[in-house]
Amino acid sequence: MSLGSVQLAEPGVLSLAGILDYRSGPDLRKQGAALIASSKAEALVLDCTAVEQSSSVGLSLLLGFIRDAQAVGKHCAIRGMPHGMREIAEVYGLDDILALQ
Repeated sequence: MSLGSVQLAEPGVLSLAGILDYRSGPDLRKQGAALIASSKAEALVLDCTAVEQSSSVGLSLLLGFIRDAQAVGKHCAIRGMPHGMREIAEVYGLDDILALQ
C-alpha cells in the first residue's frame, strides 16, 4: 500500500491514489485545493480508481474538493469510488450529495 497522493492526471481530472487517512489527509487537502484553484478546466472529475484504502477522511477530502470547485464556479463529479468509500457515503447520507460517475 502506498501513501495518499493527489495530482492533475489530465486537464480537468484530479486523481486520488493510495491510502486516504488521517496521516495523508491534511497534505492532500492543501494540494488538491491548489490544483483545483489553478485548473483552467470548466468542470472537474475526481478520479478515485487508484485509491487503495480510505477512512472517512477520504470522503471529507472529496467534499472539500467539491466545495473548492464550487467556490471557483466549476462543476465537480466523482469517478471510480471504491466500494468501501461508497458504503461510508451511504451511511452518512452523502450519496445524494456526491455526483458519482
